[in-house]
Amino acid sequence: MIAAIPACSFDELSTELTFRTPGRTITEADLVSFSALTGDWHPQHADAEWAARSQFGERIAHGMLIVSYGLGLIQLDPEWVVALRRLTRATFRNPVRIGDTICAEGRIATRRPIDERIGIVEIACRVGIHGAPTAVMFTAEVVWRRTAGATEEAER
Repeated sequence: MIAAIPACSFDELSTELTFRTPGRTITEADLVSFSALTGDWHPQHADAEWAARSQFGERIAHGMLIVSYGLGLIQLDPEWVVALRRLTRATFRNPVRIGDTICAEGRIATRRPIDERIGIVEIACRVGIHGAPTAVMFTAEVVWRRTAGATEEAER
């Protein structure tokens, strides 16, 4: 298992590749910033008194915040990855609390060439808290270059 997906062309990627990212600690500022950005001020994330009476007993991070951080932790190289195409099979399993440190781990699940310039890479990912059950699982499809600069040249 490696720490990051290597900066390489679509054709050099292996479906045998697995990775585990460094960690990132979730802060109160993360919840407030995400609420402000998205408009999601659900009391489970924003109201400490309300959340204390909830089934979780405290405020928890937004599920989509954890998905977003999980994708960001993968650190896909912009020289090779053109765009996020689709998220599928997102399953929210366990809460992430303020102070929890998450990391993403996963694998290259499939590769599908589209043409001589690009292919679709499916990344199966699990975001979890060290020593705790999985928080969220999802699959991300990304558009990946087959050769460096091919997309820019085709757009000219």
